Amino acid sequence: MVKIEFIEQLAELVKAKDLGEITVADGEEVVTIKGRKCTPPPPPMGGAPMPPMGMPLAQAPVMQQPAPQTAQAEAPAVSGNVVKSPIVGTFYAASAPDKPPFVTVGQQVKKGDVIMIIESMKLMNEVQSEFDGTVAEILVKNGEAVEFDQPIMIIK
Repeated sequence: MVKIEFIEQLAELVKAKDLGEITVADGEEVVTIKGRKCTPPPPPMGGAPMPPMGMPLAQAPVMQQPAPQTAQAEAPAVSGNVVKSPIVGTFYAASAPDKPPFVTVGQQVKKGDVIMIIESMKLMNEVQSEFDGTVAEILVKNGEAVEFDQPIMIIK
């Protein structure tokens, strides 16, 4: 069990270092403390010394941050509705590796249709479409790490 003193120390560290977020894992126990600014770039930089702990290894693909930033820069140039990741995690296009993807480019979707899964802390979170339309573009690859509010796909 995580002690409150430990959580308070983490909160002070986040505040003192002006971090966006810090996650510490010990076995099945995971503690995440978010600071006032939750910008995606600090966790990959701060994550570099952490890989021996285990949980941050699963987050190592986040270091591929330049590709999503490029997608964010391109998203305004594309007309349509941008579907963004509601949480930090791993993008999955299908419910299982041997199953077809929920959606493909050119497919019609309706509001409420499941369009992807974001795995976060071993939980599979189904993401439903907020828009009616046609999938114009999928901006991330299956199994790729995604950040909160990162554009995932465009629906026209």
